Amino acid sequence: MSKESQPRERGFPPTQWSLIGRAREEDSKGKRPALDELLKRYLPALRVHLLIRRAGDEDAIQDLLQGFIASRILESNLIATAAPSRGKFRTLLLTSLDRYMVDQRRRASAQMRDSAREVSFVEGAMDVPASAATSLEFDVAWVREILRQSVDRLRAECEGEDKVHLWKLFEARILRPAVADVMPVGYDQLVADLGFKSPSQAWNALVTVKRMFERTLRSVIREYVDDEGLVDAEIRDLRAHLCGGAG
Repeated sequence: MSKESQPRERGFPPTQWSLIGRAREEDSKGKRPALDELLKRYLPALRVHLLIRRAGDEDAIQDLLQGFIASRILESNLIATAAPSRGKFRTLLLTSLDRYMVDQRRRASAQMRDSAREVSFVEGAMDVPASAATSLEFDVAWVREILRQSVDRLRAECEGEDKVHLWKLFEARILRPAVADVMPVGYDQLVADLGFKSPSQAWNALVTVKRMFERTLRSVIREYVDDEGLVDAEIRDLRAHLCGGAG
């Protein structure tokens, strides 16, 4: 089955198998730049997955992730088992991470000489495959990461090109209402605060910065997909997740 014909889950970009292939090839040469890039892309969503699974506080989750990377990804060479014929890389990561959590809970329980009943409870709670709910959790975390990167880059672009007024306009009319659930700042107030000559000028400036954000969003998504033709589809899926979350 070709990559294009495989079904895709909403909100999560298709696996970038070329990057995984480079990571596998570099590993045989004792190098890690492609693997480091893979980890940078997936770790934020994996961290949210652990939080939702109630795997512990921030320190415990950080320890789990570091142990997972060392034990499963590096020592056991998890990347070598990834292949399109075996399913999505995301599913492989989630399943392996959940199993690693189970192993760690079992060891901790054994060390504390917990009862067999307590050990059984932990296994029943954690030793489950990646479900539809797990996939949704991961998709939501992914959408947030894509948006975070896009917003950060837009702000940096505006500040670097002396267009801070555009960033403040975007923040007042788009970002804060979406994130903090507050009313957008009125155009008359924006004229007073940001030095626009008229509400219509502020409105035109908002159109400009929204286009800038769309361009930035596309550039971020391009880093996660091999096929340029998938970018529009991924943006539609991302919007569908946002609308679903707002319902």
